[in-house]
Amino acid sequence: MSLLNNIRVVLVNPLYGGNVGSICRVMANTGLKQLALVTPSNLNLQEARMLACNAWSIFEQHREFATLAEAVADCGLVAGTSVRPGLYRAHARSPREWAPTLLEAARKAPVALVFGREDNGLSNEDLTLCTHFIRIPSTPEYSSLNLAQAAMICCYEIYLASNEFVPGAEKSPEAPAELRERMFAMWEETLLAVGFMEREKALHMMLGIRRIFARGLLTVDDVKILMGMARQMRWKIDRLAEHAPDAFPDGTE
Repeated sequence: MSLLNNIRVVLVNPLYGGNVGSICRVMANTGLKQLALVTPSNLNLQEARMLACNAWSIFEQHREFATLAEAVADCGLVAGTSVRPGLYRAHARSPREWAPTLLEAARKAPVALVFGREDNGLSNEDLTLCTHFIRIPSTPEYSSLNLAQAAMICCYEIYLASNEFVPGAEKSPEAPAELRERMFAMWEETLLAVGFMEREKALHMMLGIRRIFARGLLTVDDVKILMGMARQMRWKIDRLAEHAPDAFPDGTE
């Protein structure tokens, strides 16, 4: 079972349906499924559904609780988000720092990721139920974040730390040196043929071109495409030279 299934997003007294709907979408984006609402206000469900898009099923399966204590009663680790400083919040860490800890704890018991209401955040009473504090890095000049945006940052870091995202692999292998050299030789002759450079300066110019291509991985498919371009250009140059030989530098036909 995915550890993400054991991460519960808890919203304490959310005020706006748009934020709740947006968080449903965030959860769907990051593989989280458990949503708990603690005494939600009279939410605009039409707004929530609109912003949830295709993640409305997460809202349909959410659970509601009268208190935060009830919402996290079965949880081992409870991570509360707070921007407030204070002596007892000095051990607050960023979502990126806490994410591995939350996932490790999720092996043994449900883990709660708790967010306060939009205008006041989590109360001191709520924070007493938290075992860990999360503070999202932001500038001192304006440290308050939108609820849905804060949830996106936290859920993203947890999802990234889970290693469940597998980026697409390059299907073509890296081009070997012999193939790359054939490509450079073709392009050198083609660039000479169009008069882009003079033969005595070709080495210098080709070093610059090689430098451009050395900045990233060249696959076999990449090189074959570039060779095909050079081949087609040279074929076109030869055909044009047959009809207008004076249009090209001497000795390049």
